[in-house]
Amino acid sequence: MKLISTTDELAAFCALAHDAPYVTVDTEFLRERSYYAKLCLLQMALPGPDGPETGPAVLVDPLSEDLSLAPFYDLLRDQSTVKVLHAARQDLEIFYIEGGVLPTPLFDTQIAAMVCGFGDQVGYETLVRKLAKGNIDKSSRFTDWSRRPLTDSQLGYALADVTHLRIVYETLAKRLRETGRAGWVAEELSTLDDPETYITRPHEAWKRVKTRNNSSRFLALVRELAAFREEYAQSRNIPRSRVFKDDALLELASLKPVTQDDLGRTRLLLREARRGDIAQGILDAVARALACLPKDLPQPENDRDESLQVNPALADLLRVLLKAKSDITGVAARLIAPSADLDALAAGRRDVAALAGWRAKVFGEDALRLCEGRVALAVKGERVEVVALPD
Repeated sequence: MKLISTTDELAAFCALAHDAPYVTVDTEFLRERSYYAKLCLLQMALPGPDGPETGPAVLVDPLSEDLSLAPFYDLLRDQSTVKVLHAARQDLEIFYIEGGVLPTPLFDTQIAAMVCGFGDQVGYETLVRKLAKGNIDKSSRFTDWSRRPLTDSQLGYALADVTHLRIVYETLAKRLRETGRAGWVAEELSTLDDPETYITRPHEAWKRVKTRNNSSRFLALVRELAAFREEYAQSRNIPRSRVFKDDALLELASLKPVTQDDLGRTRLLLREARRGDIAQGILDAVARALACLPKDLPQPENDRDESLQVNPALADLLRVLLKAKSDITGVAARLIAPSADLDALAAGRRDVAALAGWRAKVFGEDALRLCEGRVALAVKGERVEVVALPD
């Protein structure tokens, strides 16, 4: 099983891919010891003239000193070849950060499978078993992909990630054409196609920190500490947890340390973070937060919801309607409308995703009519139906 290790070899395969209707793509990477993912292996496969399983498949070694990924990035830009991946979010982040490119056109088999009725966030192994009638040997999944040489077991596992994917793709693409749902998948891919998805701005990092304290001043401390941690981790390419973890961040926001001695009284801060650049960065972040003017303090994202009262009876009816629509369409209820959207609708909000795009046709339009008292729900046998009410 050959591992491509030169630019010329990669370019030769990519030349074939430029003439193919699609190419399946996957990666193996490490992220435990760095902020940015380290690409360790690239896998690709093409359909063959006598069926998807007869085409060539390759493994590419991005760690080779004799290899540039430029031909691969050119392939990602080729509008004539569909790039097929499964659960593509992390792979696309690598391509964007390292190559400054996002694949187009893109097809994500996990998203397509959800639209086709395979449930929420269906795994690749499940699709291989159900659609390609194959099995994946998962014993190599958590191995160190940066070590060389790679074992035959690792190479076989990696190759299976793109060879079975050809049949999975062709089967799902056919179902989408037959059901007229290809546009639904295109809508769902809009987030993956947006470069903003892969850009982490330090001053927005605080929004990922879970806290029960919604005091604006406390949130300002969380914001400044999270921003420092993100900048420090990015600049040194280390995991943010190596700087300090979320529980230590929240402890610091509560203690509001202003001196080195104050840092010494923390319980959760790592010893090495109590001195040097990290310690000074923490103290500077706290100082910025304490000096922040009231007009510049962050506000809890749920502030706008406090004046809205959820109607619990209406929320329950919306859940019944959603279950009925999910059963009819075969699409996972969570994909159509998460629980938060239902509560927002029941509270009078109308700025939810369930009222836009394909979701509006499947669920949102009837949900809105239900909220406005223009329709009712009726049980007929084992089905729930929407019944129009007289004006």
